[in-house]
Amino acid sequence: MLPVRLLPLAFTAALAALSLLPVVRGNAALSATILSAAAALAVWHGLLAWRQPRVAASVVLRRQHYVQACAQGAILLYWGWYWREVYDAAHLLLAQLLFAYAFDMLLSWSRRDSFTVGFAPVPVIFSINLFLWFRPDWFYFQFLLIAVGFAAKELVRWNKDGRHVHIFNPSSFPLGLFSLGLILTGTTGLTWGQEIATTLNRAPQIYLVIFLVSLPVQMLFGVATMTLAAVVTTYVFGLLYFASAGTYYFVDAYIPIAVFLGMHLLFTDPSTAPRTELGRVLFGVAYGLSVIALYGALGALGHPRFYDKLLAVPVLNLLIQVIDRLSRTALRRIDPAAWWRGLAGTRRNAAWVGVWTAVFVALSAAQGVGDTHRGTHVMFWRQACAENLPNGCPHFGVLVSAFCNNGSGWACNEYGLLLQPELRPELAADAFRRACDLGSAAGCANLDGGGTGQAAREPPTLADYEVVVREGRRPLPAGLPPPEIYRRACAQGFADACGQASEPGDEPAR
Repeated sequence: MLPVRLLPLAFTAALAALSLLPVVRGNAALSATILSAAAALAVWHGLLAWRQPRVAASVVLRRQHYVQACAQGAILLYWGWYWREVYDAAHLLLAQLLFAYAFDMLLSWSRRDSFTVGFAPVPVIFSINLFLWFRPDWFYFQFLLIAVGFAAKELVRWNKDGRHVHIFNPSSFPLGLFSLGLILTGTTGLTWGQEIATTLNRAPQIYLVIFLVSLPVQMLFGVATMTLAAVVTTYVFGLLYFASAGTYYFVDAYIPIAVFLGMHLLFTDPSTAPRTELGRVLFGVAYGLSVIALYGALGALGHPRFYDKLLAVPVLNLLIQVIDRLSRTALRRIDPAAWWRGLAGTRRNAAWVGVWTAVFVALSAAQGVGDTHRGTHVMFWRQACAENLPNGCPHFGVLVSAFCNNGSGWACNEYGLLLQPELRPELAADAFRRACDLGSAAGCANLDGGGTGQAAREPPTLADYEVVVREGRRPLPAGLPPPEIYRRACAQGFADACGQASEPGDEPAR
């Protein structure tokens, strides 16, 4: 049987062994990172074995850890089926788990001459990887991020309800800290952060999947009120914004999918949340409002907006005792805990899960969450641009630029016109040239006109509709018959497609 003191070394050796994988050996920077991390852990282990040779170990299997890990793992597996980079990065996920186990054991050994073995590192690593990865060439930052998270959990503590416990969630604290560093240094490109935030939408019914896999967490640990408050706060704000502005605040959703994920499996750690029911409601409201404020501020400052769900959680963790004290003042009269005084424990949790389920069903029916949302339709944003509504022209430009790159001549021509040829003649000419190359007669006419005279427009062709018409946030399925494509285009605001929807229809001439 392996001696207890050698257990961290076993994880370290397994980490070093990953450098033998062909996918690791093919990247010199990644291979050096893994070997360097393993070497640092081995040296640390050697020093501890020399100075403190006696160490005790215990096995602690906490339900909170393995239930959360199962929920997070299910999302990683489902998401990875539709974005294969998740599966391709399995060796990097394993490297992080091995590093986390060894680091956590050695840190505990350093402070108490003992360590525990269980599932605690798994939900931390899964949570981090649902929101931020560093690219292989910069993977040493990923190990540093993990080390900061575990160090903060071990070293940054306070007294809470008579117990000496950690202040910060060990995944959200380093995510928030490193997000701030990436923003200040302008180095978001070192990560897959933007891709993670958007590719979650590739998985069909991902809102429903997140809702379902998080139910056991909410049932067992009583965090449904936090999720409920955060979701409702954000959705109500979105309705009010649309009523005043005519467009959507988060562009293509009332609640972006990565934010929805954060509302279920990032800020809902029961160990770093308020203890009172009203406190948890206020905590959820504060998280929803922080996402709204950060999304606007980051966009205004020209920074990537996907950090909106990450930056505020450590600050909110610091405020939980203040929130609990506030909830015990005159506000206790509106404490939701008073609604079900006869219920406690799992029964109360189940009641709140029932309320949250009813709200989720209602939001889904109202298209507040889910795959279907009018903000994904290019014609909605074309009209918003024509009416000069907030976000209208910028987001219409984002869409037609992407569709142009995907091979739509209609989109290239629209993008060229949006660029205002009289102001940006070279950029507009590039777009018109691409449109012309893709067979757009209007694009050719605008290119020959050189930005002078009346702008030429034309309706999309069947080939264009196959690119610009979406199924939710994803491209149309391959092989749809033309009448069905026209029908969907008509439903998404393409008036010229409506006359084609009921015909076997040949592609209209350019």
